[in-house]
Amino acid sequence: MKKIMLLFFLLASIASKAQVIHKRTLSMLGSPFEMIVEAKDIPEGDRYIDQAVAEVSRIENLISDWIPTTAISEVNKNAGIKPVKVPKEVFDLVERALRISELTSGAFDISYASMDKIWKFDGSMKQMPLPEEIKKSVARVGYKKVILDQDNSTIFLKEEGMKLGLGGIGQGYIADKIKSLLVQEGVKAGIVNISGDINTWGKQLNGEQWKIGIKNPLNKDKVFATFPLEDTAVETSGSYEKYVTFDGVRYSHIIDTRTGYPVRGVISVTVFAKSCEFADALATGLFVLGVDVGIDLVDQLPGIGCIYVDDKGKIFTSKNIDLKKYSHE
Repeated sequence: MKKIMLLFFLLASIASKAQVIHKRTLSMLGSPFEMIVEAKDIPEGDRYIDQAVAEVSRIENLISDWIPTTAISEVNKNAGIKPVKVPKEVFDLVERALRISELTSGAFDISYASMDKIWKFDGSMKQMPLPEEIKKSVARVGYKKVILDQDNSTIFLKEEGMKLGLGGIGQGYIADKIKSLLVQEGVKAGIVNISGDINTWGKQLNGEQWKIGIKNPLNKDKVFATFPLEDTAVETSGSYEKYVTFDGVRYSHIIDTRTGYPVRGVISVTVFAKSCEFADALATGLFVLGVDVGIDLVDQLPGIGCIYVDDKGKIFTSKNIDLKKYSHE
């Protein structure tokens, strides 16, 4: 669902007498993973990044629905059968996810994993699924059917065949946890970038803020705006590469689980927030809600900003994003 449309502008020199900026790119969680940290030297930078990698693995082994031994997999196996006791960290994350479902009227929903995958975006689809097939495909989806018991730390999925998938919030959560860990370790500045889920803290070595460039998916060679980031998270969700077209109508690979139909009209949403977890989940919800409803929601949320690009390449922003100030156009 995500595609990195964000470019970092590291304006500082790569090293000073006292500190260095150390960067490592690797693949984790099935996605590109990039770490940038300030450290006294390269070995210390490597040690910090190794700690970040270990934290990714720790959390993945709690919340992944692909690893059969995780708490979330156990919840899924017992759908319609019994509640499952989970670690507090997992319970709290699911609880926060359900709150975002409420906030977005179900446009973000971690029970999306219950959906039958009747839409194919690999070029093999030749015709639209039938309306009854589409309706049936989302019959088991519904965040209100996820039952939490705070006292016993249990999660219960009411219907057999239901599944939770934390892909729409988990990467943002991991980015937040890495930042928290490294700040606690004394890392003064850095960037975590997990396939477009980005969290930053501190400043560059020359005192400049980190900067990020945002591209229009319909004009990928051009950055239309550059924003300064300091202790800020940003997330972009996009559908500009995976889609199908029937009768001249473009259907994205992002499905509105409330209806079973792919989202139309939007090709990317970028969200700015203090928490990468919140930005991650909200970006999905905003994508499904569409420009008008989505911007109206964001305008009611303190400290949150968003940028939409529609399928004609037109750009829309929430009221607290001053595009003229940062625009290249």
